[in-house]
Amino acid sequence: MRKAPRFIAALATFTLAAPAIAASQHQTLDKEIERLMAAEMIPGVAVAVVDRGKVTHIVAKGVRNAAGDPLTPDTIMYAASITKAAFSYYVLMLVNDGKVDLDRSVAEILPKPLPAYPRYADLGVDERWRTITLRRLLTHSSGLADQRFYDPENRFRFNLEPGTRYAYSNEGINLAQFIIEEGLGLKVGDEMNRRLFQPLGMTNSSMIWREDFKRNLADGQHADGRWEAHDDRSSVKAAGSLDTTITDLGKLAAAMASGWGLSTKTRAELDKGSFPIVSRSQFPPFLIRDNPDNARIGLQAGIGVVVFKGPEGRAFYKGGHNDITDNHMTCVAKDKHCVVVLTNSGVGQRIIPAVVKAALGDIGSPWDWEYGAAPKP
Repeated sequence: MRKAPRFIAALATFTLAAPAIAASQHQTLDKEIERLMAAEMIPGVAVAVVDRGKVTHIVAKGVRNAAGDPLTPDTIMYAASITKAAFSYYVLMLVNDGKVDLDRSVAEILPKPLPAYPRYADLGVDERWRTITLRRLLTHSSGLADQRFYDPENRFRFNLEPGTRYAYSNEGINLAQFIIEEGLGLKVGDEMNRRLFQPLGMTNSSMIWREDFKRNLADGQHADGRWEAHDDRSSVKAAGSLDTTITDLGKLAAAMASGWGLSTKTRAELDKGSFPIVSRSQFPPFLIRDNPDNARIGLQAGIGVVVFKGPEGRAFYKGGHNDITDNHMTCVAKDKHCVVVLTNSGVGQRIIPAVVKAALGDIGSPWDWEYGAAPKP
């Protein structure tokens, strides 16, 4: 289970004064990244900035492995749970096509009852499986377990009453993939490549391992400085199997901010807010402890993202983390302004709030909720 990290990073002391970003501001951002990396001993950081829906700046600094090979804008890095945002955007493309309905019961989409499939047989004794919809899965409001291996009996079950509260569920996101594949007869990895990655020019992105990634690949570093080799993921997992580059993820952020490939109505589903988030922190997901202040910033689950309102208005974001990776993507609706931060460190959270502030200004990001205990930029 994910634990709240320790924060000791100094925060950036400046904000951007205008929506259009000047080259000098990019230079200032680059220097701030270097300062933060040195202060917190983060081995590699890659950042993409989007302004008015277009990628305006990409920078990669530091090293990608124990040998000291440089991290570059085309280094393959693990997206971690930012995969969920990419997958959810693909699902919205299917919604746009009229192929799926976010609010249709799984019982109406799959050719067989969900418990008839061996992986989901545990739900056979619980008729609440019929309440499962793609919207509930993509907003983490289904009540389903986060990971079945956390269960003492290794069973897949509802931990909460469906539709009652936000509770992070990797299993739920992978179930959404299963519904698309079984219900529509589509291979999610191939289709995301065809519908999303290739048209956007994301040629170094894949939901499954590619051998050509070896040429420029980022390993990851644990909090204690130990390096660990990049995990070659051999199966498509909507919850977190995307390998990509900062160059490619910048393109994805720009597309999401602009609503590329979607009608205005469908794009609105992404970040209009589908389900209120009342929990005090994101993790552990089934700890019932609330924070009434969430309502003040309109903290809600969007489709595959988290939505909030800050000084610059409505924004959405998605983070991604494991023991050797920390990532963050944030977009502000005003001026379609985004920043993507990828690190090959398990403690990248030490600098991510400061990098986001340096790139976007003070947008009111809910760091306390995201990480459990963070300084306010």
